[in-house]
Order: sequence, then structure tokens, then C-alpha cells
Amino acid sequence: MADTKKTIRLEIITPDASVFRGEVDFVLVRALDGDLGIMPSHAPLLASLQIWPLSCMIENHKKNLFVSGGFLEVNSNTVTIVTLAAELADQIDIKRAEEAKKRAENRLYRQAADLDVERAQLALHRALGRIKTVRISK
Repeated sequence: MADTKKTIRLEIITPDASVFRGEVDFVLVRALDGDLGIMPSHAPLLASLQIWPLSCMIENHKKNLFVSGGFLEVNSNTVTIVTLAAELADQIDIKRAEEAKKRAENRLYRQAADLDVERAQLALHRALGRIKTVRISK
């Protein structure tokens, strides 16, 4: 008989802290090969995540978090996300994120001889992800 639980446990873990832990109705993340929607009783799954906002529904209320890539595992009605950085939308300093975006864009535009392009692109993606997380939360 199929498991008919109405919620799924979501745990978002960084090296420094457990950013979120609780029961949710639905999780939406961006994996390397596209968006994944995860509902209660989802089949086991492993996926690599992109730098992008994560959305979850909790009793018909949408909650958004910024996730800086990482990995997702679905097992035993639990979604576990391990990432280097994650922030709740209301904890993101939008002004700081916009300044980080400008700095990264300037570095990429100037193309200095000692520029670490991959690092600058990652900084830009993180800033854009934080900005998007705040914007979709309004």
C-alpha cells in the first residue's frame, strides 16, 4: 500500500548550521538538468543543485530560500539538501546582493589579466540568486 503522508520533511544543511528543518507540502528546486518538484511520498532521488532559489509550500504559504548549489537527497519521505550556503529570503540583505552583483559584473567586464573568471561568474550567480529569492518573496 502506498504511503499517504500529506507532508514531507525538508532539511537544509550548511557547514555552519541547519538553516531549515520542518514539514512542508511541496519543494521546488533547480537541479543541474532542470526544475524538480518534490511532493510527499516521492521516490528516492539524488540530484546536484544549481545556485538558485528554493521554494516550498507550508500550509498554503510559500517560503523562499536561497541555495548556493549543493546536493539533494530524497529518501524515506525526507528531502535533505547539503549546500555551502543557504539563506531565508527575509534574511538576505538586498543592497549587499546588488553591490556584489555590480562588483562581479565589473570584474567580468574588465577582464583583468589575473581575473579568475570562474570565481567571478560564481559570485555573479550567487548575487543574482539572492536578488531573485528576495524578488519572488514579495
